[in-house]
Amino acid sequence: MRKNFIKNSFSSGFTLLETLVVIVLLSLLTAIALPSWLAFVDIVRLNTAEDEVYRAMRQAQSEAIRQKLTWQASFREQNGIVQWAVHQADAAQFIPDTVQSDNNQWHNLDQNIHIDQQRNDRGKYETTFAKQTLSGPWRVMFNYQGCPVYEFGDECTHTSLRTLGEINLLSQNGGSARRCVYISTILGAMRTGKNHDEANENSKYCY
Repeated sequence: MRKNFIKNSFSSGFTLLETLVVIVLLSLLTAIALPSWLAFVDIVRLNTAEDEVYRAMRQAQSEAIRQKLTWQASFREQNGIVQWAVHQADAAQFIPDTVQSDNNQWHNLDQNIHIDQQRNDRGKYETTFAKQTLSGPWRVMFNYQGCPVYEFGDECTHTSLRTLGEINLLSQNGGSARRCVYISTILGAMRTGKNHDEANENSKYCY
């Protein structure tokens, strides 16, 4: 009886060939599924970052209305990390020095998220918020009525159409997915968008 038990135990195991076949199949399935999984993770990261940027802009607009002062949402890349801050605007400085140097005022996006700083195939920048240099930082300001303004002190009806800009977010992994937050009216309406295969009337692909 003991011999039969041992014999059955050996016969119920896997041979080396069967084990190799299973390993190969698992490797193939992983190779097929991995790109889709990475793409899914990218979309989740982008959606989260988009929502965070949108809420930051809304917060700046709300504070401007509540305090009857010009407020702004600022964005920068620091050591490869996109950061945002919401604070009162300064007529003399693009971003006040007290904000620039205070890391406690800055909030990080996911480390894989970056701001698109390149031109698209139509020669247009996808990120068009006001910026200090070619590589940022960027800002969007709201006056005491909650209207986006390009220059400190502008009124709702006397501001530049350049305020109707957007910030475009992409993933470090190089996927084609994009997410953007943009101001669609001079009264301060905001929208979120994603990349499309065809450009809109403004030659933008994220809308």
